[in-house]
Amino acid sequence: MYTGSYAKSQNAEIPMDRILIIEDDALIGEELATLLSNQGYTASCVTDFRDVTRQVREISPDLILLDISLPGQDGYQLCTAIRSFSTVPILFLTGRDTAMDELQALTLGGDDYVSKPYNIPVLLARIGLLLRRRTPAGAQPCPMEHRGIRLDTLAGTLSKGGRDIDLTRTELKIMYLLFRHPGEIVPRADIIEYLWDNEIHTDDNTLSVNVMRLREKLRALGEEDFIQTRRGMGYQI
Repeated sequence: MYTGSYAKSQNAEIPMDRILIIEDDALIGEELATLLSNQGYTASCVTDFRDVTRQVREISPDLILLDISLPGQDGYQLCTAIRSFSTVPILFLTGRDTAMDELQALTLGGDDYVSKPYNIPVLLARIGLLLRRRTPAGAQPCPMEHRGIRLDTLAGTLSKGGRDIDLTRTELKIMYLLFRHPGEIVPRADIIEYLWDNEIHTDDNTLSVNVMRLREKLRALGEEDFIQTRRGMGYQI
């Protein structure tokens, strides 16, 4: 999760990872939400179980904590339904602790399985691991677009006019951070910190090389000045 000085310097926080809690025990849900909020996440709980998949679409969370025993559709059915339109990481958090329950959850598309009562440090570690493994910062199935350039975070491509250019992992992370803040200057130091937070070891020279390569790829799409350098400050799209 990125928490660099850029958020502070702009007097507005970069959106935190959004975690949706699908748990029918209100007390457990509230405790989880408080725990996650204290860790810097944006946490919300489902309280209306009549159309959970619609809420998942609207909230577009970066990670879901999903119980199995729920009113209406159970966790297995919800996991299957969510997987029909989203690759969001799903961590089953449930009182069921049999091997068959865990196997079914993972087979249906769950990414991890934790039984209640859970160990808080272990749960937080598993949440952090799933968020680091996903495509950048909760990548959406739909591409992001700015000034006619489309960034597909799932395919790892930039595109314009029907032409696609593949990106490396580092290039994808850089572009995602810039696309998330169009029109704003993102300091070089904060890009480097963001990459380190995502386990990409980058220094100032390496960042310059990656931006140069990105500009070459953008030129191949007909964009000459998509990434602008703000001297002494950072980059802007």
